[in-house]
Amino acid sequence: MEEFRRTYSRLCKESGAEPQETVLQQMHQLPQGRLDLATQSLTVDTCRALGKLLQKEALLTELVLSDCMLSEEGAVLLLQGLCVNTILRFLDLKGNNLRAAGAEALAKLLRQNKSIQSLTLEWNSLGTWEEAFAAFCGALAANGTLRQLDLRNNQISHKGAEELALALKSNTSLQQLDLRWNHIGLLGGRALVNCLPSNRTLWKLELAGNSIPGDILRAVEQAMDHNQDRQTAFRESQARAHVLSKEVRHLREEKSKQFLDLMETIDRQREEMVRSSKASAARVGQLQEALNERHSIINALKAKLQMAEAALALSEQKAQDLGELLATAEQEQRSLAQRQAKEHRLEQQEAAERESKLLRDLSAANEKNLLLQNQVDELERKVKSQQDQLFLTRQELTNTAAELKMRAVQAEERLELEKKRSRKSLEDAEHLRFKEVEHMTRHLEESERAMQERVQRLEAARLSLEEELSRAKAAALSERSQAEEELIKAKNQVRLEEQQRLAHLEEKLRLLAQARDEAQSACLQQKQAVADAQARASQLDRQVEGLRRRLEELQQELSNKDQEKAAEVTRVRLELQEQNGRLQAELTAQEALKEKAAALERQLKVMASDHREALLDRESENASLREKLRLKQAEIARIRDEEAQRASFLQNAVLAYVQGSPLRTLSPQK
Repeated sequence: MEEFRRTYSRLCKESGAEPQETVLQQMHQLPQGRLDLATQSLTVDTCRALGKLLQKEALLTELVLSDCMLSEEGAVLLLQGLCVNTILRFLDLKGNNLRAAGAEALAKLLRQNKSIQSLTLEWNSLGTWEEAFAAFCGALAANGTLRQLDLRNNQISHKGAEELALALKSNTSLQQLDLRWNHIGLLGGRALVNCLPSNRTLWKLELAGNSIPGDILRAVEQAMDHNQDRQTAFRESQARAHVLSKEVRHLREEKSKQFLDLMETIDRQREEMVRSSKASAARVGQLQEALNERHSIINALKAKLQMAEAALALSEQKAQDLGELLATAEQEQRSLAQRQAKEHRLEQQEAAERESKLLRDLSAANEKNLLLQNQVDELERKVKSQQDQLFLTRQELTNTAAELKMRAVQAEERLELEKKRSRKSLEDAEHLRFKEVEHMTRHLEESERAMQERVQRLEAARLSLEEELSRAKAAALSERSQAEEELIKAKNQVRLEEQQRLAHLEEKLRLLAQARDEAQSACLQQKQAVADAQARASQLDRQVEGLRRRLEELQQELSNKDQEKAAEVTRVRLELQEQNGRLQAELTAQEALKEKAAALERQLKVMASDHREALLDRESENASLREKLRLKQAEIARIRDEEAQRASFLQNAVLAYVQGSPLRTLSPQK
């Protein structure tokens, strides 16, 4: 806040003025986000500096300037600075006697500022200038952020109330409006009542102390209650929509989690299949290498056939090694087949569990859809019953309107007859009274002239005293303490002088009253006759006025009933439209849920078919691997038989060579 004070002092010095000490003290005691300058006399230079400061100040949210004796120029400078402020929320300008220029500056503020939500303008004079107040009301109609407006004691007439009513028809943000202790009257009250059906945001309107009839005040209270009910219904609908959106979001998240889990399991299965295929390929490669080695060994045996016993011993050892390798390969093959069978069974069990879980989720979603359908049916039945009630109220409205029209026609006929009679009697009485009054006024004019001269002298003395008081007030702004003492002395002197003058004038008035009483005593008899005629005329006037009031009351009751019926019909229509909108939204949500459930079912079917195809592919691959292994085993057995035959042939040949018998006598075994 020290930076705030320094900036204010710098702006005052740049404009060539000294900063006010009272303002600096209030800034020193500044609470968080609030500047209170109430009852401080702000000069034009201070207002200019504050206006420049508030253009860029981002800390203040509340500004209190009540009873600051702002001049028109100072108020305009302050409000110009607030036009570009985007942080201020609360502004209090109570008791500053704002007039035409202030109203125009406020209109500019309401059009440009988008942050002020509460504006207090109590004890000003905005309503005395109709054009400026009309501009203020036009800006209020275009404003979209103001929530609370206080216009108490602003001398607002019925024309100003009509401008406010036009503004309220277009405004969509104002919630509280205080118009107490103005001059709105019957016409202004009617204009405000007529604008309320088109405004749905205003829920508090204060109209006490405006000479407004009780039926209009009751209509305003009914409209405010209706708006409050509408606001509560709107908040409840927002809460329900929020809850439904949360539930839909939760369902979406659950479905997305389930889908991601399914995708993860599918990815794992694919990875396992890739690993198993790689392992089987590696095993086949190893077996192929072993077979290649065996081929090389067989070729080496063919090359070393001439080495008898040594080569035979080596071949037997190699045959034994090959038998061991085959046994290990067979064991590995059996273990691999067992592992693959176990994995296949586990995968089938997991797939069955997933399918059962998804079926349970689908059944739960179907149950929710049935519940929502039942709710929709109940709401449709309620809509039908409300439509029947609306039809009955319309019939009652037409019947009452016809009866009231008949009564109004009869009352008008009676009123015309009474008017004709009263006019004749009034014309006669007025003619007689006019002659008598002319005779009396001639005698009283001379005494009135003398009294007027004396009143003019007193008025001149009063004007001089008022000038002295204005000078004392001007001096009080600069030096308050000294000015108060001087003002007290001046008031005492003025009171003494006024008492002396009043005593002198009272003596003169007493003498004049005696002369007037003597003159009036002669006219008492004539006045009694005039009074009798006036009494008869006043009785007739009262009768006519009573009939006129009765007719106005009947017309007012008829208009109130029409307005109430129209408001009730519009309210029922709006409620039906809102209920239809909610039902349509719920139906669309149900359709979206059904579509999502169908999409999930399709995805499950696709995933199940893909899983089945993958299992079939795995089984076909396993079958092909088994067939390859069987062929390899058969080939290994054939190679062993051929090697055994060749070894026996070599053994026989060696024995025959050793014994010396020819080779052709030997026949190889087939």
